[in-house]
Amino acid sequence: QLQLVESGGGLVQPGGSLRLSCAASGYTLRYYAMGWFRQAPGQAREALSCMSSSAQSTIYADSVKGRFTISRDSAGHTVYLQMNNLMPNDTAVYYCAAQMLHGNTCDMGDREYVYWGQGTQVTVVS
Repeated sequence: QLQLVESGGGLVQPGGSLRLSCAASGYTLRYYAMGWFRQAPGQAREALSCMSSSAQSTIYADSVKGRFTISRDSAGHTVYLQMNNLMPNDTAVYYCAAQMLHGNTCDMGDREYVYWGQGTQVTVVS
């Protein structure tokens, strides 16, 4: 079964950057559409970005467009979320997720994703 492990979270000042990683254990992610989500305390889970299995298509939420970038390594084992110009309201637990969807589309609906990582905390504070 596909297992996802996130890393790269931490404490950063406003305006700073972090790169989150989502590593797949023993599987290639080339057959999965991937998504990044976050959840702040007391708030609903928010979809941030997704990437098709082909890596040719990406979607971003308005809240992160122009600041966050999703990508995948050439080996197809790790997906990244580069986060720039972080702001205090970006503070949340960040999750990656995988959906068995082969092709050139991805989905921003969290109900479509079957495999989830454990989450990594991102805290943006002065």
